[in-house]
Amino acid sequence: MVRATLYLVLLISLAHSLVHVFELSLPSVEQQIASEYFGADEVSGKAMTGRLSNVWRLMWGFGAIVAGLLVDRFGARRLLAIYLLGCAAACALAATSSTQNSLFIAMIAMGAFASIYHPAGLSLISHETTADNRPQALGLHGIFGSAGISSAPLLAGVLLAASFTWRQIYWVLVVPGAILGLVFVWQAVRQPIVESRRKSSGESDAPTSHKDEQDHVDWTSFFTLTAMAAVQGFIYSALMSFLPRYLSDAAESFGSAKGDGNFLAAGVLFAGCAGQAVAGRFAKSSILERQLAWITFGNIPFLAWMAFAGTWDRVPAAGLLALVHFMHQPIYNSLIAKYTPRHRRSLCYGFSFAMGLGLGSFGALFAGEFQSDGFVYGTLAGVAGLGCLICTVLCMLNPSSDAVASSK
Repeated sequence: MVRATLYLVLLISLAHSLVHVFELSLPSVEQQIASEYFGADEVSGKAMTGRLSNVWRLMWGFGAIVAGLLVDRFGARRLLAIYLLGCAAACALAATSSTQNSLFIAMIAMGAFASIYHPAGLSLISHETTADNRPQALGLHGIFGSAGISSAPLLAGVLLAASFTWRQIYWVLVVPGAILGLVFVWQAVRQPIVESRRKSSGESDAPTSHKDEQDHVDWTSFFTLTAMAAVQGFIYSALMSFLPRYLSDAAESFGSAKGDGNFLAAGVLFAGCAGQAVAGRFAKSSILERQLAWITFGNIPFLAWMAFAGTWDRVPAAGLLALVHFMHQPIYNSLIAKYTPRHRRSLCYGFSFAMGLGLGSFGALFAGEFQSDGFVYGTLAGVAGLGCLICTVLCMLNPSSDAVASSK
């Protein structure tokens, strides 16, 4: 990977990290929000924050379709700037909200702006990399995303321990969004100048001239894969929306305050970074479908463990689930690029995330409505089993990949 491409991948990866900080900001403070509005009524409070997370994720998912169309028309760099500046503004709106309705509006706005990221960022990476180095780039991209996921509860835990309110935490999040947004404004302004210089010199550091997977479009596999995205998204949404709450009992068993579930969640989610790195390192284009199937199957025992975990063992159960669950991302995103044409890549990523994050957002609503962790995570284990069946169909649709793998 040439230096200019690596620099761009790192910059995009920072934006990826931040979108997950915005995403996990709500789960990191949902107990404080519930307490403010419902006091000791934990059932009503959890149901309310579940609905908040549902609308955030619903916009995050379905907004990606519109975002994909806009990226194809106006360019990824411009849309990445809009996403960052828009999320910063939405954080300010959340911080100043005075009613439940205004808080819902802020979360809807934040989810809508955040929906721009994945079709813009992933499309830009897919256009700037080759089939050979794309899994490596997406693995790096995923590591930054997992770092963002784990840093959100860590940041919230530190700030809450320092007597910050949940509103003040949202004010803090305004700053990185605004700064990185201005960086992408500069990128968008600079891009025509750089491209003009490349054309005049006959140079290009982007492998867009390669005639690779764009000539092998497979819509049947693509739509099968996006059905898988809805299943994974349901699990992800349910897991992420209430992980600090789930780990609060474990924190108490260690002699810590109940709110220290945020610190445990940060440690658990850091394991996702390792999962991304492993998957990015060992993903092979010839067997991606089979690798996705094994990863999906690997979710089941750890979700079942989470369902029956007592107190202290909630941490290793959730940590091992995070390690396995996040392995699917670089493989899944490589498969999207494998099945779709370059000129519709942004729209295809948008549709994919609409399925995964839009339909999948109802996992948060489901988890918020039930107080029994055994029922919630036991059901999620069953949902993962459905995902295994879909992956089996995907493998059957791509026998050439299995044949290549078997011959090696």
